[in-house]
Amino acid sequence: MPPTVMIWRRTLVEVLHLVIGIAGAAVLAYGATWSLPHASATIWAVTYGVMAVVVAMSLRPIVAAAKADRRSTDG
Repeated sequence: MPPTVMIWRRTLVEVLHLVIGIAGAAVLAYGATWSLPHASATIWAVTYGVMAVVVAMSLRPIVAAAKADRRSTDG
């Protein structure tokens, strides 16, 4: 792996965790919409709210990981 990727490993893990959370919510919403097509507007509205909460909850861990990565590269 290139050295720059290893330097930001903690941050990369947190961002991947965020992406997986967003993708998981979308997959669940897609399945729910397929199952209940007449409720698709409500399902997607709730899903977008859940996605916003997932992003908000991921901000602090991403910032903490970036700080830890910076500290580890400073020596």
